[in-house]
Amino acid sequence: MSFSIEGKTAIVTGAANGVGLAIARHFVDKGANVVFADMDETRLVKECGEVCEDGNMRYFAGDLRERLTLANLLSATLDAFDRVDILVNGSRQMLHSDPLDLDDGSMDQMLSQNLMTALRLSQIVAKRMIKQAEGQTEGQVGAIVNLSSIAGQRVHPDLLGYSVSCAALDQMTRGLAVALAPQRIRVNGLAFGSVMSASLKDTLKEHSEFRTEIEAHTPLGRIAAPGELTEAVQFLASEAAGFVTGQIMTIDGGRTLLDPVAAPAH
Repeated sequence: MSFSIEGKTAIVTGAANGVGLAIARHFVDKGANVVFADMDETRLVKECGEVCEDGNMRYFAGDLRERLTLANLLSATLDAFDRVDILVNGSRQMLHSDPLDLDDGSMDQMLSQNLMTALRLSQIVAKRMIKQAEGQTEGQVGAIVNLSSIAGQRVHPDLLGYSVSCAALDQMTRGLAVALAPQRIRVNGLAFGSVMSASLKDTLKEHSEFRTEIEAHTPLGRIAAPGELTEAVQFLASEAAGFVTGQIMTIDGGRTLLDPVAAPAH
């Protein structure tokens, strides 16, 4: 089986910053047609630069929590590249929660952003994958990769909403994997630890002590660069992972091997 994604068409959400941006750029470098999708149009324009109509990248800006926006994203992808083969759900949000505050809406907000957006986009993209594979009797029809976090496996009261949304996303990954397996669409997840994303950079500026805390609770002793996740996502999206579905790959520098309540999953 091949690790190649050359010529495949991928949608990557959360592609204006951090991990999503690194994955989208990596896919472009590997010869895939890529639609960078995010809510932050200013950042998308800055990162994507001038987009050529005959090139292998496009960008799409919109609020992916809206169903119409999801439909428009798929339409824009088909207009540009005629098909879609890979979906990377990387649009995520992390907020702190107050477990005892009845008026704290962070749980609802993160379930909407981190779970429902990924579910709805997966549904409409999977339907398109199935349609474009009519008459095809073998080979991979499509691959979906959901970006999650080790927070879904750990306990920290300040991250209750985020942890619940990540755990729900992991279970959604498993459920869709079983549902879509007869259609030869694979669904996997990538749960990662601390990665030097734009949001973590901002957090470390305000709380520099967090870096020491994170490094002390990570056996490899450092924070990952966004690019260190890209090869793993390529593997899960490629035919090299043709017999892999419903799995949550963990990339965390060994952090989840330690006491699960030893440190928060930043």
